[in-house]
Amino acid sequence: MIPPDPLAAYQNAPLGDLLAILLRQFRRPLKGHGVDLTDAEAEALAHDLANHVSLSEKAQAIRAALVDLIAESETVLAGWHLTFQQSLDTEMKDIPGWESTAEFLEIANEKANAELRISTGASLLAALGDLRYADDLLFLVEHGEDDLDAVIARRVLLFASGIDGSDPHWLDQLRAWIATPKL
Repeated sequence: MIPPDPLAAYQNAPLGDLLAILLRQFRRPLKGHGVDLTDAEAEALAHDLANHVSLSEKAQAIRAALVDLIAESETVLAGWHLTFQQSLDTEMKDIPGWESTAEFLEIANEKANAELRISTGASLLAALGDLRYADDLLFLVEHGEDDLDAVIARRVLLFASGIDGSDPHWLDQLRAWIATPKL
């Protein structure tokens, strides 16, 4: 028997449910930036986003906090002279600053957390209408089709762009949409 596809739930779940999961993952970091978010608020906001409801004041505060959180993670990666995209392509053996196993694990954890916070935060920002990290999300889509972050990035970019993901040329359309300046 073939095991179920672990990404299928993320590929097929209603967008509001997916966004609610992502928002709940950010509750603690958001609180550190002055934004308290209950599970019920995360759920309501996620479904508002999926239904194109105008952003509330809380949603705008979340968007601002996400920008700050992503910048903090970019600073972590910059400590190794890496951008987000470079970091995803860099193996731990190529990261300086560790000699012991404990140091390796600590740095690997910092790198992975920074990458995850950027990818998830960028996806949430796109759902909130802020596309400043669309190039990074496209990079995820193009380089990790079997990766959860790529699945989420694809879903959010298709949502934000209105492109039909079942169209055989969706990726070319998405590239063109991202390359077109937005007003």
